[in-house]
Amino acid sequence: MIYDLKHKTIYSYGDAAVTYARCVLRLTPVSNAHQTVLASDLKVTPRPSVTVDRTGPFGERTLTVVVDRPHNTLTIEAVSRVDVHSPRPPDAGGSPAWETVRAAALTEPSIEADGPAVYIYPTERTPITAAITDYARESFPPGRPIVEAALELNRRIHADFRYDPGATKVTTPVLEAFDARHGVCQDFAHVMITGLRGLGLPAAYVSGYLRTVPPPGQPRLEGADATHAWIGVWCGAGLGWIGFDPTNAILAEDDHIILAVGRDYADVAPIDGIILASGPQSLRVEVDVIPETETAN
Repeated sequence: MIYDLKHKTIYSYGDAAVTYARCVLRLTPVSNAHQTVLASDLKVTPRPSVTVDRTGPFGERTLTVVVDRPHNTLTIEAVSRVDVHSPRPPDAGGSPAWETVRAAALTEPSIEADGPAVYIYPTERTPITAAITDYARESFPPGRPIVEAALELNRRIHADFRYDPGATKVTTPVLEAFDARHGVCQDFAHVMITGLRGLGLPAAYVSGYLRTVPPPGQPRLEGADATHAWIGVWCGAGLGWIGFDPTNAILAEDDHIILAVGRDYADVAPIDGIILASGPQSLRVEVDVIPETETAN
């Protein structure tokens, strides 16, 4: 499936002009085994005085920009064309036992971004937490195939947690979201990652987009889509990474477009940085995920 992606972010600062802004942008989708980037472009207004294009530690494309002229509005527009070609869903019951995968992850020699090593250990946002580990363990009895177990945990999080955009913030600790059983996709991903790492399994945080389908007979609303988060689970050298979306209790397949992969949200935030200003700011984000079949009509 080929998608045209448009992601527009507008920061407005009112009458208090910003004199300096330094931002790190992770708005260029990655090319990997699941997708190929056919074209991409980033535009920042006002025009930056400095731009530095890099590949980050987890294979993500980053663009660091500096805007050092006074401005009341900062606009960041990302446009991409991506071919998503996810592998066929695996045979859940035929996947290796989760303990076998755990042991293999500890002996896997690769320390590259697509290997399991860096995704085993806790982070500040995904600390090993007894309550969350015990919650995950219910889906992982001895000898159970890893994909089958992860699918059940994926479904349980969806069933047990309520999607509530007002319940958490981007900085809400994972245990707080877990105890409340409320949150958004970022929280659900962090809970699942924390539980899996508590069991010794490699789990990665994935940021990106999810294709949404308008109701029958209704037009697609421009700018109404949104960024999304899900997780990747390393299921052994044979199966590699498989995506699980606990917000929707589904596998991540051709409707999921990957922006970046990291250990948690802090590694893959689409935009972060600093500004020098004395007043408040407002933020507006517009996202469009448009299948090629729609643009051709």
